[in-house]
This record gives sequence, C-alpha cells and structure tokens, in this order.
Amino acid sequence: MEAGPRDTEQQQRRNTTDGPSGLSPDGPEEQDLLADEVEVELRPQRRLRIWQLAPIVVLAAAGSLMFAFPLAFGTGDGGAVVAMLGLLISCCAAGWGVTAARRVGHTWPGLPSRGSDERPDWRVIALYVGVAVVLVALAVWRVARLR
Repeated sequence: MEAGPRDTEQQQRRNTTDGPSGLSPDGPEEQDLLADEVEVELRPQRRLRIWQLAPIVVLAAAGSLMFAFPLAFGTGDGGAVVAMLGLLISCCAAGWGVTAARRVGHTWPGLPSRGSDERPDWRVIALYVGVAVVLVALAVWRVARLR
C-alpha cells in the first residue's frame, strides 16, 4: 500500500517540530505541562461523613453508659445483665466503626493498606489480638464480680 500525501506531510511536520520547541526524545518538558494542563480528580474523596459517624457514636455512647452505670452504682440483681448488654452494644458499635473506616480506605496502624501485595506482620496482629483478649477478660471479670 502506498503512502498518500497526507502521510508525508505529517512526517515532515514531525521532523521539523522535534527541535527545541517541540518534544524532546524523553517526552514533553515539565514547564510545558504545568502551564497548560490542570490535573483534576474525577472520583470524590473517600471519607466518613457525619451521617455515617453519628449512629456509630450514639450507639457506642449508649453502650458504654449501659456498661458503666451498673458497674459504678451496683443497681440490684439485673446490673450484670445490663452491663453485659452495654458491653455487647459497645463492641457492635466498634465493629461498625471499623467496617465503615475500612470501606473508605483506612487501615489499622501497622497493617498494610487494602489491595496491596504486602503481608501483615504477625507481631502487629498478635499485639492487637492480645489487647482485645485482655480488654474482654477485664470486662467479663468486672461484670462477674457484680454477682
């Protein structure tokens, strides 16, 4: 197939513009890009909004108060049940908050971000599990002392 007149004209234009004002062998100059183009993010930022946080905070506050008042004031025989229910509600709110944070891209400190090929460090995971076990054991022990 033969090259038409357009092809030769474009080739000649390319050869003449490869000088100092055109493209260098490495690509366009940084100054040319910064002056003409503006980079805009098309996707909205992923962040937690107030309507997402409000129910989590309210549930956590209600659960912690339900857990704290029977323990602090020792209100009758049902205190242990109310305290355990408050602990359960607080843990549910914490799980809900962690899930919401994970959906917007936050990670636990020391753990790799979602979608990366990095493996989490076993020592960090062991630390998180150890702290959770100690907190649950202390809460159950305190509620058990109400009886």
